[in-house]
Amino acid sequence: MHTTPAFDAPFALGMMNLGEAPDLQRPAALADWIEARLDQGLVWFDHADIYGNRHCEVLFGEALRLRPGLAGRLGLITKTGIVTPERDTSAFGVKHYNSSHAHVSAAIDTALKRLGVEHIEHFLLHRPDPLMSAEATGQALDDAIEAGKIGAAGVSNFLPEAWRRLASAMHHPLRAHQLQLSLAHSTPLFDGLYDAVIGDGQQPMAWSPLGGGACLSGALGERLESLAAVRGLSAAGLALAWLRALPGRPLPVIGSLTASRITQLLDDARHDLDRATWYHLLETARGHEVA
Repeated sequence: MHTTPAFDAPFALGMMNLGEAPDLQRPAALADWIEARLDQGLVWFDHADIYGNRHCEVLFGEALRLRPGLAGRLGLITKTGIVTPERDTSAFGVKHYNSSHAHVSAAIDTALKRLGVEHIEHFLLHRPDPLMSAEATGQALDDAIEAGKIGAAGVSNFLPEAWRRLASAMHHPLRAHQLQLSLAHSTPLFDGLYDAVIGDGQQPMAWSPLGGGACLSGALGERLESLAAVRGLSAAGLALAWLRALPGRPLPVIGSLTASRITQLLDDARHDLDRATWYHLLETARGHEVA
């Protein structure tokens, strides 16, 4: 029986930049890096089939094959649904979304092969597809869950109407949702999206939790730096702690692969923020007080 790790780590490790990390290209070096992160209690590793044009999953899989004992200690998240122009087999070479039964089923099987595992904890649809047949897509996901290939299905960047249409066609619930969320992009907290995610029982995962660096620049960056310095934290860690204070305890997905930075963020992201500080940072980020 496969046991899925809990979502109590302060963040997940995003593998988008793995192919650009020269020190982690050798399987042994990457295996050492993965083991060190697991020893720190960081068990979630986030992938997608478009990261490095599938190369990031391949690199990760080579490390797991070299050191098989690691696979049972970690939790894997991966995604499909975005077809890049280079991967489009039509005459148009057009970027598009594909949530068809055939594409999703094949994507699950090939992700398992690239990662060198028999089970992926969370498999997400990367973007909402206007052409999605909820029944066909839902069947592909249900079948994969029942076959033990994936632990749960989820979505990324969906609006409630789209994920509820999919969920209504499935036997198994959607368990996770990746959405853009940070101090620099707090809109989901006020337009109902975040409430819908946690209200429907989906584990929120925040991609771009530092706003692509926007949180660390300008007036917000200065305020984070000053408040973090008083608390003995990093500005980035304080921004992650702001996210983790939300109901539902969103799991930020960070992009750094640098061991020293990860260690710093690991301690800082666990910092408990008081309500006044939380709202002060929100006000600084938005440039106005709440209504």
